[in-house]
Amino acid sequence: MSTGRSSTEEERELYAELVLQCAESVPRGRVTTYGAIADVVGQRLGRGGPRLVGNVMARHGAAVAWWRVVRADGSLPPSHDEEARQAYLEEGTPLRASGAVDLGRAFVAPTLRAQ
Repeated sequence: MSTGRSSTEEERELYAELVLQCAESVPRGRVTTYGAIADVVGQRLGRGGPRLVGNVMARHGAAVAWWRVVRADGSLPPSHDEEARQAYLEEGTPLRASGAVDLGRAFVAPTLRAQ
């Protein structure tokens, strides 16, 4: 019996679809954050957060330009650094001296298509 708190498979699939749609909305050379995507999807569905977005990206993000979704400090998990850095250089993404993305220059708010 459901407690009302757990999501159905259909709800999880919809959440994942919207997260990936947000990731796809980020143009070349720009980035968004897990939190920004969580905010946009949360406005539509009324739930979720940055960790859930991260989980979706870990499971399904290979289908999109995953390197365009970064942590709030402009970094990616260390296991993705080299591949992401190559993509950033190819796309002309503004970087800080530390190698993290310069969010002040590269951030773009993610969007969803109209319902």
